[in-house]
Amino acid sequence: MPPEIPAIPAPDPASGPASAPARTRLIVPVLAFCGVVVAVMQTLVVPLLPHVPELTGASTGAAGWLVTVTLLTGAVFTPVLGRVGDMYGKRRVLLASLGVLTLGSALCAVTSDIGVLITGRALQGAALAVIPLGISIIRDELPAERILPSIALMSSTLGIGAAVGLPLAAVVTENFDWHTMFWASAGLGLLDLLLVLWIVPESSVRAPGRFDVPGTLGLAAVLVGVLLAITQGTSWGWTSPLTLGLLGGSVAVGLLWGVYELRTSSPILDLRVSGRPAVLLTNLAALFIGFSFYANSLATAQLVQEPTSTGYGLGASIVVSGLCLLPGGLAMVALSPVSARISATYGPRTALGLAAVVMALGYGVRVFTTHSLWLIVAGATVVACGTAIAYSALPALVMRAVPVSETASANGLNTLMRSVGQACCSAVVTAVLAHLTFATAAGGTAPTLHAYLLIFVIAGGAALAALVATLLLPSDRPGRDAPRADGRAGGTVAVSPPASAARGTA
Repeated sequence: MPPEIPAIPAPDPASGPASAPARTRLIVPVLAFCGVVVAVMQTLVVPLLPHVPELTGASTGAAGWLVTVTLLTGAVFTPVLGRVGDMYGKRRVLLASLGVLTLGSALCAVTSDIGVLITGRALQGAALAVIPLGISIIRDELPAERILPSIALMSSTLGIGAAVGLPLAAVVTENFDWHTMFWASAGLGLLDLLLVLWIVPESSVRAPGRFDVPGTLGLAAVLVGVLLAITQGTSWGWTSPLTLGLLGGSVAVGLLWGVYELRTSSPILDLRVSGRPAVLLTNLAALFIGFSFYANSLATAQLVQEPTSTGYGLGASIVVSGLCLLPGGLAMVALSPVSARISATYGPRTALGLAAVVMALGYGVRVFTTHSLWLIVAGATVVACGTAIAYSALPALVMRAVPVSETASANGLNTLMRSVGQACCSAVVTAVLAHLTFATAAGGTAPTLHAYLLIFVIAGGAALAALVATLLLPSDRPGRDAPRADGRAGGTVAVSPPASAARGTA
């Protein structure tokens, strides 16, 4: 095991308002609100996509980039900005991310040009780093007894925002000018900026070293190549020269990048830490959990909108399909403290295993409940409950295995793995629905019911794969390897107390 990099405290900022004890209790609500707003941005345009060609004059393929570009920039910037936050200040980078989000939203709000819209969406996607940065700030600033419940809520905002964002965006799309939702997101981004400036203090925990520019460029090349191949493989063809070339080039660049990262003194991603079984298996579980979670959202929204002429569809509107996911989002909010208590009592490994089982059972229910709207909602909510527990346990598992000075970058990588899982899920769902079809009476085609059932089986299998990865993790033994109540490592990794405690604010 490589020696731990010591945390280097930076000078405590002299700003008075953010360090007032009365405002310490508002740190978590403010950060969670930021997380929900950022997560909403990821799904904001989904109800709008079918209408983008007629609204902008763009092709269907160009319209799809409004989702793809957000995924790409989020994947690249999340681990990078996490590392930058560890080195130069998490609050500073959090503010920069929220500023980029606000700028991207404003760009989308003032244009109908598809190129400018894609640029604005790219800026919105870069703000996904807000969630791991928020988790790291919570670890640095809060007293021990509040850390696990708080990171559970912060981590769950990724799922909560996705569940809440779809119905809200659908309502706006159907009842207002479509630019309205971008104006609203710009306003929310500006509000987030003001709240963080007022409430959130700068952490005194720093990671030493210089910023790794070559490593950052190499990581970006690998991620963009892999994710482009995954997201565009269905339309380009999985055996096309472009798809295979991107995958092969990404592997080649990845190998060279890995050699360089192992030799540099201040890597953008510490592969020695990321390669520890406790970290590697947690990130693998995160990928499968992200896949399983996203299938719930994609399949539910499309299934209930299928016309009744298919023999299984319910013919629901876009708004109704979005509302089907809302109970799951509310359940995630309600379960955040419960999941934190499970992690604190039995360990995050046990909590993650339980979550994977619940998600698999939820998909088992979904296989047999496709003809009733209420049963569909019930099955989707069960999966969301499992997701809430998983999203609580994942950062706790990461934090017990990495030095405190690498919290943001390590959680950024874990968030990235969830995003990669979602990208893989989107590709699989698209491929299954496109290939398992039948001819309708109107002369068109529609996915068969078996296509949706197959998606549920695959998603349930992904949850079971996450369970296997979890069972291979080091056990939650009391003492040396077990996480303490604050989510920090036991005896394996030494950590410093919360920065706020040193300032007398905890």
